[in-house]
Amino acid sequence: MTFVRKALAAVLIGGAVSAAAAAEVDRSLVQIGESIYLHGVLGSGAELQAMREGGGPGAKGGDAACVNCHLRSALGSSHQSTGIGARTPARQIPPIAGRYLFESAMIGHDQPNLPYVDGMRTNRSPYTEATLARVLREGIDPDGHRLGYLMPRFSLGDDDLAALIAYLKTIDPTRVPGVTDTDLHFATIVTPDVDPARRDAMVHVMQAYFDERNIRQMNPSAQMRASGRTQYARSMFMVHRQWRLHVWDLKGQPSEWSAQLAEFFRKTPVFAVVSGLGASNWAPVHAFCEKRRLPCLFPNVEVPVDASGDYFELYLSRGVLLEVDLIAEGIRRGAGPGVPAARRVHQIYRPGDSGEPAARALAARLRTQGIEVGESVVSEGGRDLPAAVRAASGADALVLWLRPADLGALGDPKDAPATLYVSGLMAGLDHAPLPAPWRGRAHMAYPVDLPEQRVVRVDYPMGWFRIRKIPVVDERLQADTYLACGLLSEALKDMTGTFFGPYLIEEMQTMVEHRTVTGYYPRLSLAENQHFASKGGYLVHFGGPEGTRIVADSDWIVP
Repeated sequence: MTFVRKALAAVLIGGAVSAAAAAEVDRSLVQIGESIYLHGVLGSGAELQAMREGGGPGAKGGDAACVNCHLRSALGSSHQSTGIGARTPARQIPPIAGRYLFESAMIGHDQPNLPYVDGMRTNRSPYTEATLARVLREGIDPDGHRLGYLMPRFSLGDDDLAALIAYLKTIDPTRVPGVTDTDLHFATIVTPDVDPARRDAMVHVMQAYFDERNIRQMNPSAQMRASGRTQYARSMFMVHRQWRLHVWDLKGQPSEWSAQLAEFFRKTPVFAVVSGLGASNWAPVHAFCEKRRLPCLFPNVEVPVDASGDYFELYLSRGVLLEVDLIAEGIRRGAGPGVPAARRVHQIYRPGDSGEPAARALAARLRTQGIEVGESVVSEGGRDLPAAVRAASGADALVLWLRPADLGALGDPKDAPATLYVSGLMAGLDHAPLPAPWRGRAHMAYPVDLPEQRVVRVDYPMGWFRIRKIPVVDERLQADTYLACGLLSEALKDMTGTFFGPYLIEEMQTMVEHRTVTGYYPRLSLAENQHFASKGGYLVHFGGPEGTRIVADSDWIVP
């Protein structure tokens, strides 16, 4: 007996059906349906089986899951599979979110019932649960038409079919928090351990972007415009909603943030989290957004969460975790000509800062390669920094996960190893204040484009700031914030008024690689289940004993 049948039996034996018992059965159905849709796993734990019309090659498990073609949003796509899980450009795949299946697309000639999406079927009868069962098992739609070869035929029992239908009915792009007829509400989140000046610099950019965007829409004649997507009355129009920005400033310890975020969201539901600013711990924010299925787009964080099973979070870069890979590559092979590989490495970092998780990740990575790793933890005030450097005297390479104030106080390098690796993000990139005696031996992880190659792309937001009299407090932070707002604007423009969290993520995955103004990054790209838009970086060294000129040790590295 399946879990669902056991739950139903328990309810029936108990006589009267309580609301709690019914809700538990509903939750169980939806969870099983979600597992079938996303992972191809049935309620029994067995793999979903899919066959092709005429005995063609089938698939099972994750390769047979509905998400491969109809996507996480269940709103379909403009690509068609040539095999389950693989796509080549062809015809459009229709939405299968519940209302698109079970309701008519149009109530009347001028009253569209559902938001327009590519591939929606307005010329067929609505499904019933019986006809949906038939199309899934036999490939025959509600009007009796046999679907093509590319639509699999699934082996689904009644319980699993009921669970899948229950899940599809929960996917409703017409009921989304933070979306009204006139406004789209967005939040940006700031953790309490960031520099207030950087916080204000980020918010200044965002508010200016939102204000300018809203002013452009104030003309009454611009409130609706033809989308060019469909012939059906009002579904051919996009309503220009005003963007509303809410700044959620967190307080206290990370263990308290989840409750604060829940309260912020309860008071002001938002459609998405945009940009944001965190220091060494963004994990509670990431977890909150994933639990709420709330898109979290390109926050400014040095230690993003790299969780392969999560979906709703996108980052511009892997931050110091990418630097770990760049430095590990240098240690394993040597950073450049004349720089040998290292067998013994020493790291220095401050507890509670971004360098701590980075140092742990690098140590774990190097030890799997047989490289000996030691460490020194610098306490508040940095008085033990000279001792930490002396502790590295027997190592082949020293790795510094330190901020500018510590770098500027390094002193005499006579006891330090001949090869030095530095975190560029923590040090200030090409403005890192390394003393002259250290610069000649230093190799910096540089997870952005080189200055001479990014100058044109960065000039655009810098000019935008100048015209609007926005002080440049932190160039990379503000350029990345401007980039996040621009990516959001482009994605929403292409969504034709269908505001739905998973659909927004899918649109980002599709359009981000076409963005030309990418600021500090040479290129951006996202695919399904990818979270980081910029994938690589450089190891660089300083071009002289002073100044900001840097020289790449190698070509762009994608670890």
